Amino acid sequence: MDSTIDTAYLLTPFLAWLVAGITKFLVNSIRAKSLAFEQIGYGGLPSNHSAIVSSMVFLIALRDGITNPAFGIAITIAFIVMLDASSLRRKVGQQAELINRLMKKSGEDFKPLRERMGHTPVEISAGVAVGFVVAWLVNATGYLIS
Repeated sequence: MDSTIDTAYLLTPFLAWLVAGITKFLVNSIRAKSLAFEQIGYGGLPSNHSAIVSSMVFLIALRDGITNPAFGIAITIAFIVMLDASSLRRKVGQQAELINRLMKKSGEDFKPLRERMGHTPVEISAGVAVGFVVAWLVNATGYLIS
């Protein structure tokens, strides 16, 4: 009986999250010309959410093929997540911006709402690219534990 455990399906989304998060922090820090700890969170390039879900789509496609039912499930979830990131969460950010402006005009003391919530198509595409690269690297290296 083979006692080898395939850890790729567990490791891939974590690595995609890590690579996208580090990349986003570096991009934001370069843009801000200082360490951008305050910008950690939703929004920015690349999209962590897109990287995570697309990494699984690509890993399943590479290992099991696109005719595998798991591929269909993964791509469905990926589309839902990416559509949410590009539409609903961007609208929430736009509403936060308007609320912040109204609160400033009112003169009341308030803690501003976070305005940067969603992703642009470029940020989502960059997340998909990160997901592909991570899935390809994990698949190419194997990641099996005996």
